[in-house]
Amino acid sequence: MELLLDTLMQTLASYLWPLFRVASMLMVMVVFGAATTPMRVRLLLAMAITFAIAPVLPPVENADLFSLGAMFITAQQIIIGSAMGFVTQMLIQTFVLTGQIIGMQTSLGFASMVDPGSGQQTPVIGNFFLLLATLIFLAVDGHLLMIRMVVESFTTLPIANEGLTLSSYRSLAQWGSYMFGAALTMSMSAIIALLLVNLAFGVMTRAAPQLNIFSIGFPITMIGGLVILWLTLTPVMAHFDEVWAAAQLLLCDMLALECMADGMR
Repeated sequence: MELLLDTLMQTLASYLWPLFRVASMLMVMVVFGAATTPMRVRLLLAMAITFAIAPVLPPVENADLFSLGAMFITAQQIIIGSAMGFVTQMLIQTFVLTGQIIGMQTSLGFASMVDPGSGQQTPVIGNFFLLLATLIFLAVDGHLLMIRMVVESFTTLPIANEGLTLSSYRSLAQWGSYMFGAALTMSMSAIIALLLVNLAFGVMTRAAPQLNIFSIGFPITMIGGLVILWLTLTPVMAHFDEVWAAAQLLLCDMLALECMADGMR
């Protein structure tokens, strides 16, 4: 009877703890973790991935599900999966910040719509960059790479009381500054171009005070902003490749995976 109970606990642990890590990643990850994705679909997808990868994962030791140690192990799996999904959120938010900065500079920030990811009202330019970055993420098979990484993480970070290290948490927090820096870099050309437009209006106002610059400045700024936005779309793919490569290196550092300079092997 004891042997049957141990076998049952071992079987449950070999499926339940991987499910926590996979489900946590999908809960926070872009596209799958969006508010528009039904929780039932998310759960079924997490269960399907878990049942597919569980037979090839390293065996779980000391599988006592009704102990205090099991609670800590469960918490570690949730933290690891959530951290992986959070990296993809910061990747997409880099382009959302870019769109919001450009929208504020081009006087298009007053136009807003519902963000499909959070359900909140956000500037329409930010939503445009959000959808663009999400489509690129799916086009380059970013979701498949995330599934591959979570499978490989069970080898480098096995199911145990130990999880992410303090340096991993520090790297994850420091990547926030990289996100803001990358967003500012992508929007810098639009900021400078619109600054020159406003500078030209200032010179015109100074040279001919009788001209009503405010009546024509706003529509011209908006038209110029749309042209600048159109020109900004050209290097988006190159920027996405650079930011996505940095995100992969961060994930590989957190999960102790072997990576090349442009991502995972």
